[in-house]
Amino acid sequence: MTGLKLPRAIRLDSSDTFVFRRAAEPGEWLVTGSFLFDVAALGALDAKGKAAFRSGFLGTASFGWSTLAVVTEATEAEREAAIAELAGQLMQKLGAPDLATARAAAEEEIAFAASLCDHPAQTLLALHRTLEENEICERFRTLTPRDATQTEGFRAFEFLEVAGEDDEPAEQVDLLKLGQTR
Repeated sequence: MTGLKLPRAIRLDSSDTFVFRRAAEPGEWLVTGSFLFDVAALGALDAKGKAAFRSGFLGTASFGWSTLAVVTEATEAEREAAIAELAGQLMQKLGAPDLATARAAAEEEIAFAASLCDHPAQTLLALHRTLEENEICERFRTLTPRDATQTEGFRAFEFLEVAGEDDEPAEQVDLLKLGQTR
């Protein structure tokens, strides 16, 4: 492994599917996506657009949004594929003038995304975007898996099952084991 890490979409629950107009698919490569927001037009965003602005990472394949990213080891071929996906999106959806321009922009976005991954694999990343003095500001937070010896006592999340609430099977995620996979 080369030590290359990139952020990938992770979905711990189904909230991204209704918070955002389009949700990124779990496992797809992510960039911050701030380039999609025009400072002058932020006031005209609807609720889903505001949610994407506030906390969304952009999927390179779907152009959908993800609330969380997971630091993932990647190969050079995967990095190249993410660049190609994003360059294609920049051409198709944003009208980049040519492939060379789209690819240069995609390389820059992927490089910045990689710079966010200076953490152990499986670290979760969250983004908080704001408008300050007419500029978009990004702040990033991390959530690392707890050491397996710290399973007693304090728990960050507690889930309650409410009888009759839903007849559909619930997705189950073991956050303690999240750091033990991959």
